[in-house]
Amino acid sequence: MVHILKCTQCESYGLDELCTCGSKRIIIIPPKFSPEDKYAKYRRQAKEQENE
Repeated sequence: MVHILKCTQCESYGLDELCTCGSKRIIIIPPKFSPEDKYAKYRRQAKEQENE
């Protein structure tokens, strides 16, 4: 299965892992929702640190 990837540096989209700017692209699909979210605590901590 092919996923759409997003460049971390220039924010362009594509299917290749290596962007034309030389940076690496990452998968942008969000994780599946689960009511028993194991990582919610860590996401909230990261979001708080980002807002400081």
